[in-house]
Amino acid sequence: MQAILVANPKGGCGKTTLATNLAGYLAGQNQRVVMWDLDRQKSSLDWLALRPADLPTITRLDAERDDVHPKIPESNDWLVLDSPAGMHGKNLAHALKLAHKVIVPVQPSVFDMAASRDFLDRLMEEKIVRKHKAFIGIIGMRVDPRTRAASTLEQFLKQYDLPVLTYLRDTMVYVNAAFNGKSIFDLPHYQAERDLEQWQPLIEWLKT
Repeated sequence: MQAILVANPKGGCGKTTLATNLAGYLAGQNQRVVMWDLDRQKSSLDWLALRPADLPTITRLDAERDDVHPKIPESNDWLVLDSPAGMHGKNLAHALKLAHKVIVPVQPSVFDMAASRDFLDRLMEEKIVRKHKAFIGIIGMRVDPRTRAASTLEQFLKQYDLPVLTYLRDTMVYVNAAFNGKSIFDLPHYQAERDLEQWQPLIEWLKT
């Protein structure tokens, strides 16, 4: 089973949007997906409760966030972990032990980049990352890649030897899909065509 951890210490940076849409994509590929929401607010599980029964199944994992050895059914192909803001220390270490890929969403603002700098520094020091047992990818959230904001974010991330996988634009497509327990991959293609294109580099990275 492969595990994806979506993490950033700052709230409101798009972690749940990424996690739910990742789960939706994988489930739509006939993969058996389980979602573990580590946040006390349980927004991902709220989304899952809204998910129509006729869409590809995503299983919820009911476990506490500090559970070192959660009971994950071995029959699953993917585990998607949606992390809380401010996760650090042993909770971060426990989540990293499960993860094969770590996705860090970053918005191009002074506050987001400052919070992400400290977090990325800690991530790069983690043993599992240094030994290349978990791989980190950056996602620019709510940003147009042609803008000065995207250029500023790229310059900030050059200090790390990490891939900026893609940029996801700020659009109501994600919001409207989430209201109905859907991912953008569950929508008719014409409703999310531009956004599906932006996801392709991330999808290819997951396959490597």
